[in-house]
Amino acid sequence: MQISLRLLFALLLAYGQSVWAQDGEAFFNARCASCHLNPDPEANAHTPSRADMALFAPNSVYAAITDGEMRLQATGMTDIEKRALAKYLTNRDVIDLPLRITTNLCTSNPPMTDPAQSPTWNGWGSDTTNSRYAADGGITAADVPKLRLKWAYGLPGEGQPRGQPAVVAGRLFVGNRAGALYSLDAVSGCTYWSYLPRAGIRSALSVGEIALADGGMGYAVYFVDIMANAYAVNAQTGELIWVTRVEDHSAVRGTGSVTLHEGRLYVPMTGVTEENTASNPDYSCCTFRGSVSSLDATTGEVIWKFYTVPEPQPRGKSANGAELFGPAGVGIWSAPTIDAKRGLIYAATGNAYAEPTPPTADAVIALTIDKGELVWAKQLTPDDAWIGGCNPATPNSNCPGAIAPDFDFSASPILTTGPSGRELLVIPQKSGMAYALDPAQNGELVWQYKAGDGSPVGGVWGASVADGIAFVAVGGYRAALTGGIHGINVETGEQRWYTPPQTSLCAEGPGCGTTQSAAVTAIPGAVFSGAQDGGMRVYAAKTGEVLWTFDANQMFETNNGVEANGASFDGSGPVVAGGMVYMLSGNAGFVGRPGNVLLAFEIAE
Repeated sequence: MQISLRLLFALLLAYGQSVWAQDGEAFFNARCASCHLNPDPEANAHTPSRADMALFAPNSVYAAITDGEMRLQATGMTDIEKRALAKYLTNRDVIDLPLRITTNLCTSNPPMTDPAQSPTWNGWGSDTTNSRYAADGGITAADVPKLRLKWAYGLPGEGQPRGQPAVVAGRLFVGNRAGALYSLDAVSGCTYWSYLPRAGIRSALSVGEIALADGGMGYAVYFVDIMANAYAVNAQTGELIWVTRVEDHSAVRGTGSVTLHEGRLYVPMTGVTEENTASNPDYSCCTFRGSVSSLDATTGEVIWKFYTVPEPQPRGKSANGAELFGPAGVGIWSAPTIDAKRGLIYAATGNAYAEPTPPTADAVIALTIDKGELVWAKQLTPDDAWIGGCNPATPNSNCPGAIAPDFDFSASPILTTGPSGRELLVIPQKSGMAYALDPAQNGELVWQYKAGDGSPVGGVWGASVADGIAFVAVGGYRAALTGGIHGINVETGEQRWYTPPQTSLCAEGPGCGTTQSAAVTAIPGAVFSGAQDGGMRVYAAKTGEVLWTFDANQMFETNNGVEANGASFDGSGPVVAGGMVYMLSGNAGFVGRPGNVLLAFEIAE
């Protein structure tokens, strides 16, 4: 019997795909099923189920096991095996992505002008106090009902867009978790250039002046990738100026955004991969230490480094004989805040991974800006030593003695001044609480406010303060009380108003909910807050009335030719500058539904 070459090829391809699918299932059962098949809602609250992961983009799964949260679990797997696992989980092939944008390129690349002479949103909080208030963004509450979508930009391979844009000198810079940095015209959305870093970008971007190698002055885009490489990239051309590896621990994770101030770049670091792996009795838990590094913004040279915990020491052995260490953990998930008057830098920390739990865990810490020395630490949740997979029913010597709440701070402290002139540090926490601390009194507690029930799942990524009001949205995935937003008197901590969660815009199912964990952004008279349901809503600053809603649950025609859809809002918040609003939509981390779109809105005439 004769058979055509084409048919033979088709049969071999089908056979290969079948084998790969079987291998993918075997890899899942061997490496992933113990946590992901039927995750315990108490012990593994952060862990997506097998059904949840079916909604993930295959490239997101591939990235997670290649250089992301699950890379330790995938140690020793070949590239083909990783692709097979991703296909098994999502029933779709990993695509080798064309990350460089070639459609709708800008026809010219004029020299950048002085950022100080044009509207900007620069860095995580628009300024180094991290207020997230666009006082001069060109949009007020009266303009909100006239907002309309101007253009959409697709991020190839993205499934969890977190790289909050910067808008400087008429240009927009945005990072992609799949591994790219893009420079766009802020008004038209055409692409100036694409740069591919060593790993993907989850953090916000900052732009600042820099001395170039030719002796002239220019501007650099500063950021950190997920593998702890800090960069300065020429903002005009997209060419690399310098790159510095800030940490080399195998569990390191660059999630917190950098802060640029007076020629120094402050780089926070966390290590979520170890937190997810630590309960394995074959693993030597735990050795990662959170940190802040001060880099010379011109050269990338490390000036100083502060670790949030002392050097881990031996603390016994696991049931399988692995050496155990502690203290450990206490990562920093957010951008540091600058207090130029006091010469301090403030950072908010996460939980410990191993006991003993240091006083710097779940705390706001103050460091000297010149040397990185600890001045004070205000701990808001004591004894929070937590790692994934620990359960009282299955004792494990890697696990802390008691099941802790895992109430990280994932938001930046906001340095603000109240109407009376009193300075405060305002910050929300995963616990559902919001706090105000006194920076003049070593972080003494001024007030605390219960915004929601809190939850160990997800984060609470940022509040905003404007005109004497702190705006705190309600996070807490899988909590009984989740979603909604509060207006709080910034000096007294008393409620000004509360608006409950709105009717959900997404279809019931995995990833659909009302949680509002994304960072909020204030403008004169109003505040933006995105939700898990794919709704971006704007609330009146004085009353909490909903002024405008945009439903991102749709496919978008993009101006760069990349197929894109919106979905859940989480992580970064809207950016407002030059009379336009920019927002990233789509989140498929532990929670939410995936998307990959950057949306730009203008005021309709």
